[in-house]
Amino acid sequence: MHAQEFISGLTANGRYSFTTEDAIKVLGASPVAARAALRRLRQKGELAMPYKGFYVIIPPEFRNIGCLPASHFIPDLMNHLGEKYYTGLLSAAEFSGAAHQRPQVFQVVSAKNKPQIICGKVRVEFIARKNMEKIPTLDFKTPRGYLKISTPAATAFDLAGYPRHAAGLDNVATVLAELAEKIDGGDLRRIAELSPIAWTQRLGYLLDVVGAQDKTEALAEYIAQKKPVVVALVPSQPRRGISRLERWRLLVNAKVEAEV
Repeated sequence: MHAQEFISGLTANGRYSFTTEDAIKVLGASPVAARAALRRLRQKGELAMPYKGFYVIIPPEFRNIGCLPASHFIPDLMNHLGEKYYTGLLSAAEFSGAAHQRPQVFQVVSAKNKPQIICGKVRVEFIARKNMEKIPTLDFKTPRGYLKISTPAATAFDLAGYPRHAAGLDNVATVLAELAEKIDGGDLRRIAELSPIAWTQRLGYLLDVVGAQDKTEALAEYIAQKKPVVVALVPSQPRRGISRLERWRLLVNAKVEAEV
């Protein structure tokens, strides 16, 4: 079988990814010959290799970006790697209809850090969260199958916990303002148990800032019960002379402005 026939057969069955080992087995060629045939298809723009040994087939409508969209291949890639994942932060917010601006990078939460993927114009960033397997997710239908995304409440926690991966606190607040209507306060309380308490302190304050106080009572009760140490909203900023907000045991050492 020729390599062209191989990928045509895959797409006819709704598959848009495969491994080098898959190709060698079906083509009946030596590893060197199989890789050479795949390399020629990459040069023609019909294939891309976002991860070593893992190929995606690029239909004509995506040739301009030089890859499949990340949401179309991440489930297969993570399955190939044998690793759990979920789509998180700004990418999850976008799927929940709360991305103020389209994210420039596709964000994946996994148990450990990985190098960024650059595939044509597609960029994938991996953010590590040790207990990510306990974080609640939803299955989102894509043209290539189902993608795991964090629930709105879980997304809110990750945004508050990783603000530098979300274009800063102003952007986090902007996204939370749009996400808030889809957040369940009870879900927030449950996810607080799975998160660093400083994330709860920061998130509760940010939700209050964007007018979502109706979602934060359970979080405020949690903080009152736990009595955590007082933390700064922005740890890297000066905190001397800043009065603390008792509700969240937080030093508000930066002004946060949501773009709404």
